[in-house]
Amino acid sequence: MNCAIFPGSFDPITLGHEDIIKRAIPIFDEIVVAIGVNKQKKCLFNYKDRVRFIEKTFETENKIKVKTYKGLTINFCKEKKIKTILRGIRNPSDFEFEKSIAHTNYKLSGIETIFLITNPKFCYISSSIVREIIINKGDYKKLVPNSVRI
Repeated sequence: MNCAIFPGSFDPITLGHEDIIKRAIPIFDEIVVAIGVNKQKKCLFNYKDRVRFIEKTFETENKIKVKTYKGLTINFCKEKKIKTILRGIRNPSDFEFEKSIAHTNYKLSGIETIFLITNPKFCYISSSIVREIIINKGDYKKLVPNSVRI
């Protein structure tokens, strides 16, 4: 089976994340949207809410599975026998950052990383911007899937 992992904190999932996942569906037999659980990272939404947001967003898509994991992404990949990491790239600085991680992951595990360029309609959206808008009681709903309603 041609399976990929799309790892992230998804705090919360954004329209950019949703777009990358939807565009990857025809490429892979299964996509595991993997929420990294890091107790030291201060998240706005707990991991159960983030799982629910993603599952609701893709409730009609049987190729999408949502999992949580702790530790290194490559260790989770090895455990689940996943050979491809999927990442979205919004801008050149994202690419430089992600390229370093991809090279390291490949060196340590042989796991490939596939990059999809973010649709220009969504390239300005980030989870951190969305969190800031939510915290300050702004209108965040145009930046996230309908499943993210608080």
